[in-house]
Amino acid sequence: MAKKSVVERNKKRILLSEKFAKKRAALRLITRDEKLPSEERFQAQLKLAELPRNSSKVRVKLRCEISGRGRSNYRKFKMSRIALRELASLGMIPGMVKSSW
Repeated sequence: MAKKSVVERNKKRILLSEKFAKKRAALRLITRDEKLPSEERFQAQLKLAELPRNSSKVRVKLRCEISGRGRSNYRKFKMSRIALRELASLGMIPGMVKSSW
């Protein structure tokens, strides 16, 4: 089980990234537009830099929904390999069976 503070920090980052997503996208469009004057693009870049760092989507870490584990997660299930195997063995995931031969 991951530390609760790490999991909560990641949740905070998710909320911030959702909150600032539109503003960040608009500023990025301005900075990439070659038709605009360079001063206007530079001002947009400065405004983008003033936004909170944790509002960037890149800083969000994929963590297991069950245990909070930060490594070896399956995106499709939003679970770590350990939690996925436990639930599959219990038959809690439809269509998934533990293989044995």
